[in-house]
Amino acid sequence: MSTILITGANRGIGYETARALITEGHTVWLGCRDEARGERAADELGGRFVRLDVTDDASAQAAAATVGQLDVLVNNAGLLEPPTHIGNLTSDLVHQIFDTNVFGAVRVTTAFLPLLSESTRPAVVNVTSSIGSLAKSADPDDEFAAYPQDVYRASKAALNMFTVQYAKAYPAMRINCVDPGLTATDMMGGQVGQPPAQAAATVAKVALLGPDGPTGQFLGADGVVPW
Repeated sequence: MSTILITGANRGIGYETARALITEGHTVWLGCRDEARGERAADELGGRFVRLDVTDDASAQAAAATVGQLDVLVNNAGLLEPPTHIGNLTSDLVHQIFDTNVFGAVRVTTAFLPLLSESTRPAVVNVTSSIGSLAKSADPDDEFAAYPQDVYRASKAALNMFTVQYAKAYPAMRINCVDPGLTATDMMGGQVGQPPAQAAATVAKVALLGPDGPTGQFLGADGVVPW
């Protein structure tokens, strides 16, 4: 069985991914910024809580010291901006979204790489989105081509590129990005998409890829997603 850390795990896809992996017998750390919510979620699921603010370098390093041993890192924490016309974007808004969705994943990955390097089956899963696909975004016939959150799109495209570069730099690890699909989470207003548990099944499947599994791939419920 594996020891797994999931960021942003106190609700939504992260919470349900933790539930799925704990049910299979894995040791799961729930990394959450809010201590009360994180501890409550860990208690509900039978997991372990570690305080982790992905926007803070010291917090990421402290979390790694607490966890101590790790096989799989799931970078799930994310932010979605309110619909804003691209002509009205501010640098502050862009930085806010990127600080969690991109810089946060880099911070946490950097902090946990030493632990992952000691694992016999290390893996990193970056939770992304098909709307971060350049190919799909450029296709006017794609169902999400007109999706309005431009900063979120760009942040996921950047995360996808980091996934590829990490996979090339660490060939002994399985490093992939996964699109769980449109999901009815709190972040999405809870009104549109599949149940979080269904999305979590896709994330959990990628998290448990063995040493002979793919790496440097953009994966979804139906297979490979175009870049």
